[in-house]
Amino acid sequence: MSETQAPPSAGGEIEFIRVARSGQIPDGYVRRFFAKDLEMCVARFRGVAYATSNYCTHLDCLLSSGKLVDDGIGCSCHGSVFDLASGEAIYPPATESIRTYPVREENGEIFVGLTQADIAAGGPRRRKPTG
Repeated sequence: MSETQAPPSAGGEIEFIRVARSGQIPDGYVRRFFAKDLEMCVARFRGVAYATSNYCTHLDCLLSSGKLVDDGIGCSCHGSVFDLASGEAIYPPATESIRTYPVREENGEIFVGLTQADIAAGGPRRRKPTG
């Protein structure tokens, strides 16, 4: 079993939910998955699986449409880059971090650790047009 670390989730006990088969995410690829009602981005970078929220904090573009770069995951809309392990925004225009979730990979399957608060707060982050 391998596990990537993420900051502890606030909001209760973590439940690891199966989201994909390991083979669905080859090294260097990013995919969109759902766990219960939470949409997420799952990537494999240098052999390690990571799970993050799926929307860029700049203008809510889908990170699962982005590409992995040397420093992390790059947003396809405006070039923001986020660290996969910490979620930290490391290249602008985004300045706010994305959420990260702990990942376990065992017996050829990927599990993502979520709390009820993660699931309740999750879901699409698309901004509503104003005015």
